[in-house]
Amino acid sequence: MMNTLMIILILAVFAGGVFWYFNKSKKIIHAKYDIEEDMFSVEFLVQKVKDTFNNILKTNLYEMNLSKEEFAKRIQNKSQLRLALKNCTYGDINAKNYIKDFIRDILVKNYKIDEVNITKIINFDNPKELSIQDKFEILMHIYKIKNGYRALEKIIMDNGLDNPKTDEYGQPLYVIKADEINKIYNKNAQRLATFEDRLSIVVQRIYQLYKGYGVIDEIRDMKIDGVSGGVSGIPPSFFQESELSSEVFSSLPASYDSVWIFFKGKTIHLSFLSFGTEYELMRVCKNIYRYNNPGQLSESNGYKVNEMKDGSRIVVARPPFSESWVFFVRKFDSVDKAVPEDLIVDKNKQLPIGFVKWLIKGCRITAITGSQGTGKTTLLMSIVRFINPTFTLRIQEMAFELHLRKLYPFRNILTFRETTTVSGQEGLDLQKKTDGTVNILGEVADAKVASWMIQMAQVASLFTMFTHHAKTTGNLVLALRNCLLQTGVFNNEKIAEKQVADVVNFDVHLNKDISGHRYIERITEIIPLSQDIEYPEGYKGIERHEEKQDSFLDTMKEYFVRVTDRKVFETRDIIVWENGEYKAGEPVSPECYSEMARHMTGGEREEFKAFTLLNWGVSYE
Repeated sequence: MMNTLMIILILAVFAGGVFWYFNKSKKIIHAKYDIEEDMFSVEFLVQKVKDTFNNILKTNLYEMNLSKEEFAKRIQNKSQLRLALKNCTYGDINAKNYIKDFIRDILVKNYKIDEVNITKIINFDNPKELSIQDKFEILMHIYKIKNGYRALEKIIMDNGLDNPKTDEYGQPLYVIKADEINKIYNKNAQRLATFEDRLSIVVQRIYQLYKGYGVIDEIRDMKIDGVSGGVSGIPPSFFQESELSSEVFSSLPASYDSVWIFFKGKTIHLSFLSFGTEYELMRVCKNIYRYNNPGQLSESNGYKVNEMKDGSRIVVARPPFSESWVFFVRKFDSVDKAVPEDLIVDKNKQLPIGFVKWLIKGCRITAITGSQGTGKTTLLMSIVRFINPTFTLRIQEMAFELHLRKLYPFRNILTFRETTTVSGQEGLDLQKKTDGTVNILGEVADAKVASWMIQMAQVASLFTMFTHHAKTTGNLVLALRNCLLQTGVFNNEKIAEKQVADVVNFDVHLNKDISGHRYIERITEIIPLSQDIEYPEGYKGIERHEEKQDSFLDTMKEYFVRVTDRKVFETRDIIVWENGEYKAGEPVSPECYSEMARHMTGGEREEFKAFTLLNWGVSYE
C-alpha cells in the first residue's frame, strides 16, 4: 500500500513538472513571437530610431581614444547631424533628406531590414492589409519618381480629383474619398516592385512620425497653394460636454481627422487622411511654426503667425483661443515662374495684361484687391517684371511672402518685416534711407498698415503697389479712410477720404468662381474730384426777380451739397470681365493719361498711345 502511494506521488510530481515545463516553454515561445512582431511595428522602429539618434549625439568622443583626424571628423558629423535634426522641422528639404538617409542606414545596418522582412512593417504584397494611408503614400512615392514635387498635382489632375461632387443637399463640394484612392492604387501598385522603393516609403513613414508633420509631411512639400489641419470635425471639448452616446460619437469625425489642401483656388478635403490622435495633431501644431524662434504658443498667447525656411506662411492656433488645435500652411511656390500669361488665361487676356504693364510703366499707385485665395500675392509677384530694371525695390511685409529676390535675383530688392523689437513704422522710416525707388506693401490688413501705405505713397518713392481685401473700389477707399481715422492721422472724414482718393490711382480687382477659376474682374481708375470749382453765379446777370431767385436757389443747393454729402471721388471701370472674356470699358481720364505718359520713354509713349487707340478708340494727343 505504501509503495503504491509513493509511486502515485512520484507520477504526480513528474506530471506536474512536465506540465510546468511545457507551459513555461509555450510562454517563452509566445513572448519571443510577440517581441519579434513588435520589432517590425512602425511605433517600435520610430522609438528605436529616436534612441539611436540620441545615443549618437550623447556619445562621449573623448573616451574613445580616437586619432586627431578621426576625432575631428566625428565632431563634424555630430554637429552636422544635430543641425539637420533641428532644421528638418523648419521646412528645410535638404535637412529632411539628410535625416531620411540616416534613418535608412539605421534600418538596414542596425535592424537588418531586407526584401523579406520589410513586408512585416508594411505588407506591400497584400493590398488587403494596406491601410488607405499606406496606399496614398505608395502613390505619392510612385508619382514623385517622375514628377518630383508636382506629384500630388499630377495625381489630382490625371484622375479628375478636383472635380466638384455633391453633398446630401445637392450642393457642390470638393473632397477626395478613400474609394478614389483605392481605384488609383489598383492601377499603379504594380509599379512599386523594388526593395529600394519600399524602403523609401517605410523611411518616410518613420520620419514623419519622428521629426516630420505626420500625414501632411509629404503633402506640405508639394507644389500646391497650401494645406491645413484641424479645421473640421468635432472639437475635443464637444465630446466632453455632449450627452450623445459613444456609438454616435464613433461615427463622427474628430478634429484630428481633418486634412484639407488649397489647390488651384479650390479648398479640397482629403477625407481619407487622419492624424490618428489628438496628440499627433497637437505635436504637428507645436512643431510647424518654430522657425526662427517666434515665441511660445500657449494658452495666454493662443496663435502664432510665422514662416518656414522655404518661405511658406504658417498660422497656428490652439484652445482656448480657437475651438481646436489648427494650423494653416500657405505656400507661394506653386507657380515656378510667375508669368502673367500663365495666371490670366481668359479670352482677350492681352488686354488686362497690357494695361497692367502700362500702369506700372506709368508709375501709377495700384491696389490689387480681392478675397482670400484669389491670387493677389501671386499676381503682384508676376507683374514686378514690368517695373523698370533700373528702379530699386523696397518691400515691407508682416511676414516674408513675396520673396521677390528668388524670382528676380539680379534686381536691387530689399524686404523688411515687422518683428517683436523693430516696429513696422521703424522699418518704413529706415526704407527712406535705403535709396528706394518703388515701394511694395505685401498686404494692407489693418489700420496701422494702411497709414504706412499712405506714407509710402506720398513720400520717398516714385510709386507704390499693395494688396487689400476690399470687395469694391468704393469699399477700398472707404476702408483706407476709416483706417486713417482710426489711427488718428486724420479727424475729418472728408479730408481723410480725399487723401486716399488723391493717393490711390487704380484698383485691380481679382475674383474666383465656385470651380476655383481665378480672373481679373475689373480694373478701375479712382478719379478725385476737384474741390476748387467756383460756385455758380449765374444769378448775378439775371434781371427778372423770379429767375434770379431760382438761379440763386440753385447756388444755395450746390453749397449745401458740398458741405453735406459732396462726392470726393468717382470710379471708372477701364477693363471688365464678362462671360469669360475681357472687354474694354471707359478710357482712362486725360489727366491720368498725361501723368502715365510723363514717366515713359519716347518709344514707350508711342506704344501706349497705339494701345489706347486700338482698344478704346481715343487719342489724347
